[in-house]
Amino acid sequence: MSKLRRAAGIARSMVTYWRPGRQDALRELYAPFVIPGDLVFDIGAHVGDRTVAFADLGARVVALEPNPTLLPWLKRFAKRHPGVMVVDEAVGSKAGRGRLALSESTPTLSTLAADWRKRVVRANPTFRDVRWHSEVVVTVTTLDELIARFGRPSFCKIDVEGHEAAVLEGLSQPLDAVSFEFVAGTADVAVACVRRLVALGDYDFNAVVGEGRDFVARHWVDGASIVEWLETGAGGASSGDVYARRRESRP
Repeated sequence: MSKLRRAAGIARSMVTYWRPGRQDALRELYAPFVIPGDLVFDIGAHVGDRTVAFADLGARVVALEPNPTLLPWLKRFAKRHPGVMVVDEAVGSKAGRGRLALSESTPTLSTLAADWRKRVVRANPTFRDVRWHSEVVVTVTTLDELIARFGRPSFCKIDVEGHEAAVLEGLSQPLDAVSFEFVAGTADVAVACVRRLVALGDYDFNAVVGEGRDFVARHWVDGASIVEWLETGAGGASSGDVYARRRESRP
């Protein structure tokens, strides 16, 4: 049964993240943030759909994914792009080791965030049937360590299932542009991310709902405004991504 669940979970992920037309949409979404030659960090690369979009825009990509179920698929897609480096590590507030909870039926929902896991299944209807069947010990690095190893990225995408704030705790300098996931019922995680970025630099914010490509606000807003939007229900969205860009960086 375990093998069948894993196979079905991977199949669902492929249908969701590699459906026809999705790569075109992702390139359109990220084009304002990524130009040829840029360095991009993809934290929580999953099955590599966004990694490939960054690479197709001409970026050098460091793609991090600690889930042993997803890693072979990420490597399979990444090997077609010489500018992509896959790193089988998680990212957190400090370097060391961590326990990654694995969901066989929904492998892209693996997480280091034990408290978030307990809360989200109660607070968000789309997560109520999610189960994490096992744990694996993984190596954990930090954004500061990654910058020391690979350089400072122009864009950093973070999608790590409730662990986003911990990832940003491991960053001590502002980046030009960052995105991080928000999930209804656990808005405090995204709010902590906003506050961390505001402490590091002068940022404007916007958001994309679900797997869409359109920003919710016509004009980018300040940290207080995006926090209010998140804390008042994010327009009813179940999940999505918050985008932050430094005012000093290029438009």
